[in-house]
Amino acid sequence: MHTRKLGPFDVSAIGLGCMNISMGYGDLPDEATAARLLNESIDAGYTFMDTAAMYGLGHSETMIGKHLIRRRPEFTLASKCGIFRNEKHEVVIDGRPETIMKTCEDSLQRLNTDVIDLYYLHRVDKKVPVEESIGTLGRLVEQGKIRTVGMSEIASDTLRKAHATFPITAVQSEYSLWTRTPERKIIETCRDLGITFVPFSPLARQFLTGKCKDVTHLTDSDIRCTNSRPRFEPDNFAQNIKLLEPYKAIADRQGCSMAQLALAWVLAQGADMVPIPGTKNIDHMKENAGAGDIKLDQSTVDELDILINENTVQGDRYNKTLMETIDSERD
Repeated sequence: MHTRKLGPFDVSAIGLGCMNISMGYGDLPDEATAARLLNESIDAGYTFMDTAAMYGLGHSETMIGKHLIRRRPEFTLASKCGIFRNEKHEVVIDGRPETIMKTCEDSLQRLNTDVIDLYYLHRVDKKVPVEESIGTLGRLVEQGKIRTVGMSEIASDTLRKAHATFPITAVQSEYSLWTRTPERKIIETCRDLGITFVPFSPLARQFLTGKCKDVTHLTDSDIRCTNSRPRFEPDNFAQNIKLLEPYKAIADRQGCSMAQLALAWVLAQGADMVPIPGTKNIDHMKENAGAGDIKLDQSTVDELDILINENTVQGDRYNKTLMETIDSERD
């Protein structure tokens, strides 16, 4: 896999999202399988690992700290703060300085490391001035506990305020053929400020791989089976799946899998894109790595743009409740 710049770091063009080994998509892998996946991902060329304190309430960080500690010099490590469970076991967004400091200390312990390379504010706490939250992350850089600062699901105006407080290295948001919201403004803002863009869910939560063809079998532990993600509701999904036949034809013509085509499309959006597909399946991880050096010509990119976009997909990205947790663009 070729490498791309992520602030001061050279990382694999595709990173590994590490949420899936701890939560989100049905049954979890056993520890031995998760450990194999993490180690074999480095063997396959991944040098960028992305986790968060929220993933499995620390489980994902613990797995990395336990099973990759001996390989720590081989990868760039990203984690996140700003979402946690309170004393009532409710998931809350909390960007107060004292919470950020404590979350970082806890993450360092779980990750079994002295420093986190890239530390994101996972969500903006609308009750706390963003300058306070980012200023705290800047102090963590000064203390040597983190190396660089990132933000996730952020609007352009907020990003500019944050960047003026302390330099932001990366912005993470959902971006794929069927989720184009970042194209409205935030990608342009990142480029204006020299910030790397890190797309999560670049495979549209498995939809673009062609491996998710039936939503009726999804369990209660799968985030796609709830009404929080309308595109996976049965009626919408039945319409969306019709897009996959012509999409597969393009992949076949390119001589790659559907997953690889989706990742190649993201990579084609610019050298400042570092997507982080997640998986709990070792074969899927290796398949995704194979997209790292696929180059699409402009006519194929244009064809994909026309076929799958927010106008041809049925259903919103999130329901109203989830959207209210995100710092959305004002225009």
